[in-house]
Amino acid sequence: MKITELFKRGEFVVTAEIGPPKGFHIDHLLDEADKYLKDITAVNVTDNQSSVMRLGSLATCISLKNRGFTPIFQITCRDRNRIALQSDILSAALFGIENLLLLTGDHTKLGDNPQAKPVFDLDSVSLIHAVKTLESGRDLGGNELVGAPPSFAKGAVVSPCSDSVDVQLAKMEQKVKAGAEYFQTQAVYESEKFFRFMERAKQFDVPVQLGIVIPKSAAMAKFMNNNVAGISVPQEMIDELNADKEKTKAGITGVEISARIIRECKDHCQGVHIMALGWESKVPEILKLAGITQ
Repeated sequence: MKITELFKRGEFVVTAEIGPPKGFHIDHLLDEADKYLKDITAVNVTDNQSSVMRLGSLATCISLKNRGFTPIFQITCRDRNRIALQSDILSAALFGIENLLLLTGDHTKLGDNPQAKPVFDLDSVSLIHAVKTLESGRDLGGNELVGAPPSFAKGAVVSPCSDSVDVQLAKMEQKVKAGAEYFQTQAVYESEKFFRFMERAKQFDVPVQLGIVIPKSAAMAKFMNNNVAGISVPQEMIDELNADKEKTKAGITGVEISARIIRECKDHCQGVHIMALGWESKVPEILKLAGITQ
């Protein structure tokens, strides 16, 4: 099932993100997904997130699909040249994986193998174009594919709370022209900034999912402010996380903040994407408090 079909029907699309383990045993991941993510639309699988070597996104997507989930295959340009990228995308089509999120990827210096050589043969815009080209029945070299071409729901990312909103809108326009059909945003903690961004993004006429990263602590919020481009956690939210450390440690404050942001923003977007970062057990409670589920 392509999630773009749900957007076209006017459905509010809820997705969540999971990270494959550093190893090949995924029974725990699948059990957690069964327990906490069965009621959402689709599950994103990260691709060596933050340049940390993990089990492959495609293999994890296949395992989730076999378990009855709709996976979203996240694929980055960092670790593969255009040959490998196109090959993996065709492999996804073979296994019936129809949803993609196409990313440039974090630099290898940020990860646990900083000596690794980054590739970046393509970037996110040219990767979207590559998928569009494969859908036309040819590869980037102009060579014809054998048989019917693949078809995907092509997703991209945008940072609505970036200090450079004009730059983000320009990148969004490039991605739409290349073939992006929906967007998931970087984490949003400032609703008013999101409202203003979405008002300007209406010109592109593509669905946008609000991105939520559950804030686990004040220290995490400060780290994101200092190290993650496009994210700004207001001081009053940091103070809220500091106010009752036991409540925050239990995840209650993070759940409340996440649900509040969704409630404030849900009328301005076409879905929500939750990046739980290991707190998948909190997803059902967030959606309930936000008024998305009963």
